[in-house]
Amino acid sequence: MIALFIQLLSFLIDVPKRLDRSNFVIDFPDGQVLNFDYKIVQLNRLNWRDFLQQKNSVAAALMAKMRIDKSDRPMVKAQCLRLLVTLKLDPAKMQFISSFVDTYLRLNCTEETIFQSELGTMKTREQEQIMQITTSWEEKGRVEGQSNTILRLLNRKLGNLSEEIVTQIKSLKPNQLDILTEDLLDFETFDDLNRWLSNS
Repeated sequence: MIALFIQLLSFLIDVPKRLDRSNFVIDFPDGQVLNFDYKIVQLNRLNWRDFLQQKNSVAAALMAKMRIDKSDRPMVKAQCLRLLVTLKLDPAKMQFISSFVDTYLRLNCTEETIFQSELGTMKTREQEQIMQITTSWEEKGRVEGQSNTILRLLNRKLGNLSEEIVTQIKSLKPNQLDILTEDLLDFETFDDLNRWLSNS
């Protein structure tokens, strides 16, 4: 039965904010063949402040998609991360949830300044843990940017790269990417690149 598979429908969209329907019906001229009722959690109708004290990793993530005044965006991001670091999750789960928050609450320069001020009002230990998270975002962004630049240069120099080579390059460590950035200038053929990857 479909109801066994879908018990909760969660909305990540910002609009519309009107309450959406909570049932799905299929009718034929000779009668109704399906009437499926389901529960809705429509995030854009929920106030993020109502979840601020919940010790729950899901709440820490989904607050980023709840009803937020534009002026509150930096505060919400700071509070999502504060809640997250108090839960003492394993690093992989922490990274996954914090990346969700960063994706859906991407701040502009002005908001980033306010966000940093919000962090300054927190306990020192919480500030340190949140700064570790945001530093990892920056490092991940730097590595992704560097690998994408390398791929563009190699495509231009050698031609279209195979999916296997792309995957290999994207899996390189930061220090390997630094070396490849210089060494690729000497590559003449795909064999040069393959030899470099084999020895890295």
